[in-house]
Amino acid sequence: MANRRGQVALSADEADRYLADSHTIILSTNDPHGYPHSVAMWYVVDDDGAVLMTTFGKSQKVKNVERDPRCSLLVESERTYDKLKGLLIRGRAEIGRDPAVVFDTLLAINRKYQQGPEELVRPLFEKQSKKRVLLKIVPERTSSWDHAKLGGAY
Repeated sequence: MANRRGQVALSADEADRYLADSHTIILSTNDPHGYPHSVAMWYVVDDDGAVLMTTFGKSQKVKNVERDPRCSLLVESERTYDKLKGLLIRGRAEIGRDPAVVFDTLLAINRKYQQGPEELVRPLFEKQSKKRVLLKIVPERTSSWDHAKLGGAY
């Protein structure tokens, strides 16, 4: 019998497409006591495969990353075990503090999630980008699964 993990794993192209097309990602950082601190985030993926998101510079997740850049990201879909699909990324978060880069990332996220017409959100993003930072997670290791590849057999 073939290795189940290998049977359900997403190919690199499938994983890239799944990550780019998924809606919400769960970012987990390590809190001051060593426990996972998990939050739902909106994000985009850059041309190099890094996951980009923004958050307020004084947020707990930024404090966590400043102390320990190791983190994980999780996207998952479907509701029944036979169709369960997901991607777990482990990597290190980098903090970017350049307001111009934060602004560009906010616009890219806006395009993905269609929060509003760009001409209307630009002034808000210009103001927010001064208080926000970029979190860039560079993948180091990934795991994936798509149980639908088993054809209903567990």
